[in-house]
Amino acid sequence: MLRKVALKDISELKVHGRTTDCLEPLTLFWTASGFECNVSGTELWVEVEVTYDTFEPWFSYTVNGDWVGRQMLLKGRYWVPLFRGMSADQMKNVRFYKDLQAMSDDGNSYIQIHALRLDGEFYPVKEKKLKLEFIGDSITSGEGLFGAKEEEDWIPMFFSSLKDYAYLTAKKLDAEYRIFSQSGWGVYSGWDNNKNHAIPPHYRQICSLMESDQNERLGGNRAHDFASWQPDYVIVNLGTNDAGSFDQPEWVDEQTGERHKMRQNVDGSLNKEDVAAFQNAVKGFVGLIRECNPKAHIIWCYGMLGLKLQLYICEAIAEYVEETGDYRVSYLQLTDTDDSNVGSRQHPGALCHKQAAETLTKYILTLGDN
Repeated sequence: MLRKVALKDISELKVHGRTTDCLEPLTLFWTASGFECNVSGTELWVEVEVTYDTFEPWFSYTVNGDWVGRQMLLKGRYWVPLFRGMSADQMKNVRFYKDLQAMSDDGNSYIQIHALRLDGEFYPVKEKKLKLEFIGDSITSGEGLFGAKEEEDWIPMFFSSLKDYAYLTAKKLDAEYRIFSQSGWGVYSGWDNNKNHAIPPHYRQICSLMESDQNERLGGNRAHDFASWQPDYVIVNLGTNDAGSFDQPEWVDEQTGERHKMRQNVDGSLNKEDVAAFQNAVKGFVGLIRECNPKAHIIWCYGMLGLKLQLYICEAIAEYVEETGDYRVSYLQLTDTDDSNVGSRQHPGALCHKQAAETLTKYILTLGDN
C-alpha cells in the first residue's frame, strides 16, 4: 500500500543545488537542482507544485544512474510517477533533476517538491568523494542540447541538465555538483551589452537574478550559506557572451537612459579600455569566488563557442595569481563548436559537451586533490 511522506520527514533525502533550508516545500531554483533518494518498494511518486508565467519548467530523472524520463511540467500541484512495478526488495537510487535554468525573464518559474509516495522504505544516500560547482552561461545551462540543428526557438524544451558537460564531468569523477548559470549573461556584460546581466553581483545570494515578489517570498534573495557546501573545484565557463557583446549594438536602459557598448576599433581590434574593464571583472570574480570558497581549486574554462577573449582571460588570471600568490587558480581551453558537434540554436551539441567533459575530467585528475 502506498503511503505519503513529506520531504521534511525523510532524513535520508539528499537535496541537490543551491536553495534554502526549507523542505515545506523544497524549492528548485537552478539547473540540475533536485533531490536524490535510495528506496525499496515497487513504485515511487513525487508531489510537485509548478508555477510560471511564460517558461514552463522541465525535469529529468534517473533510476540507478540511468536516464529514464524527461517531461514538461504544467501549472498546478499534482503527483508524477517516477517508477512502478519494480522488484519490491531491491533498493533503487532515484534522482530528480530540474532541466530548466533559473529564468531571469520569468521570476515565477519554479518547481517545488512537497512529498514522495511509495510502498517501500528509505535508505541513506552515499556521499560522493568530490564536490564541483559550475558557473556559466547558456552552455552550462545546457541550452541547445535538445532539438534539431535548425531549431532557433528560445524555449525550455531545448535545455537539458543531463547532456551537458557539468553532468558528464561529475559522473566521470563520481562527484556531487551544482550549477549557477544563466543564458546570455557574462562576467562583465550580457551578449547584448546589458551590464545588468553579469553573473558576479548575484553570486553571494541563493538566486537573486529572478526578480519577483515570489522569489523574495521563496528566499531567492537571501544570502547563500557557503559554509554549508564547500566545493573542491569551482569551474567557471564565462566570457562567451562578453565576447559577443563587441559585435552587438549599444544597449540603452529604457528606464534610466543609461547606455553601454563594448567597442571595437576601426581595424577590428578590441577597445583597450573595454578589454581592461572585462579583465578587471574576471579578476574581481575570481577573488570573490576565492573569498567564498577558500580551499577550492578555481578553473576558468573557455572556448566552446569561440576563443575571441581567450588571451585576455589568460592575462587576467595570470595577473590575479601574480598579485595574490593564489596558485590554485588556472585556465583550461575547451573544445570549440563546429559542424560536427553543434546542437540546436547554434549552441554546442552533445558531442561537444562530451569532449569538454573529457578534457575537464583529465585536467582535474592531474591536479592531485582527489
